[in-house]
Amino acid sequence: MTPADVYRAPMRSRRDDVIPGLAVQRALAMDVCGIGGLLAPPPVDLSEALDATERTYGDPAARRLERFTQVLDGSFVWSRDADGLYLLGRIDGPWRYDSSPEAAAVDLVHLRDCEWLDAPVAELDVPPATVHTFARGGRNFQQTHHPDIAEQTRRVWDRGRR
Repeated sequence: MTPADVYRAPMRSRRDDVIPGLAVQRALAMDVCGIGGLLAPPPVDLSEALDATERTYGDPAARRLERFTQVLDGSFVWSRDADGLYLLGRIDGPWRYDSSPEAAAVDLVHLRDCEWLDAPVAELDVPPATVHTFARGGRNFQQTHHPDIAEQTRRVWDRGRR
């Protein structure tokens, strides 16, 4: 079986008015993973979203959005809730834009379907490279590059799915 890529998905807004943790709560409730970047008017497709993101937030934000949309289905994502508990999911669908007021309120508007494990993962069971990426801080969705991360994450996923 080909190893899946592994990503850190903090789902923390760059907006200071958004309470940390609310986007993660919404993502778990909706079975999605996402990033922020409210666009007005709402884009009708990805091309429009990329153009509007570049105009509104700059080229680095547009590149981050493009990378998020290119993550392969089956890729793993690690996140953390407001209590610092680790959450593990798998991307399972294409990009879409959520223009609802609820999405705007938590700045989680660029979405991918995501299957999350039913329970948080104990830090002792989280791959060390994942713990390290979250310890560095930051708000970017980004790939974790470590030779053992895919296999370690797959084992956690398989145990959590039982």
